[in-house]
Amino acid sequence: MRQLLNLLISNRQADRRFEVVQNQSGGDATLYLYDCIVATQAEADWWGGVAADTVAKKIAAIDAPTIHVRINSPGGDVFGGRAIETALRQHPAQIHVHVDGLAASAASFIAMAGDVIAISPGAFVMIHQAQTLAYGSADALEKTAGLLRKVDATLVDTYVTRTKQDDGRVRDWVHAETWFTAAEAVEYGFADQLADDSNDVSACWNLSAYAKAPIAASVPPENPVPPEPAAPAGQDDQSHRQRAANQRRVALLNLGF
Repeated sequence: MRQLLNLLISNRQADRRFEVVQNQSGGDATLYLYDCIVATQAEADWWGGVAADTVAKKIAAIDAPTIHVRINSPGGDVFGGRAIETALRQHPAQIHVHVDGLAASAASFIAMAGDVIAISPGAFVMIHQAQTLAYGSADALEKTAGLLRKVDATLVDTYVTRTKQDDGRVRDWVHAETWFTAAEAVEYGFADQLADDSNDVSACWNLSAYAKAPIAASVPPENPVPPEPAAPAGQDDQSHRQRAANQRRVALLNLGF
């Protein structure tokens, strides 16, 4: 899905991070989710982002009474996001989510796994429909559309359960690609409280992949499709091109959120 690829490529930088910090005394742990989300480590190695399989294993290994999940993420793969959300929900610790800058797309329902959700003034939450790339016959396209509708229905259910808002209203928000300010997120139930500190770091993301990103939550768009990287040393051009094509097919066949 081109939107997901653009999101990953335009935000691939060395200073993004996923990190777990745990007090040596056995106290609380802090998980920093400050990156785009992909499903597997192989995809993360190629496109960038943080891999759901890696994050889920790190979460399972945490031994702490409380996990603080600090989020500043523009989203990514819908099933990768679901895997991280599930890992948090199944952990016996209390989950305290802090939306430090941006919980968009897949990161928005990861945030819903929190027993307590705080959002910093100036931060945003964004929800929208799942998307993918499809080709083939009319029957194949109809099946893909049906799958997307099922995914959207599960997203609506998650938001309704957390926010207690009307099902139809949440569905309209999802269909419209809705961006909530910190105050609106609290008002509508996507967060429980405003954080005491103002930590607006959302402006570090390139959100040009999204249709309705507010200027305050974005940075000037860069070229979303950079030139194909040069073949690694010792690898001929033909095998490199084939490997790149295979990687693109893997990424494009994943549902993007």
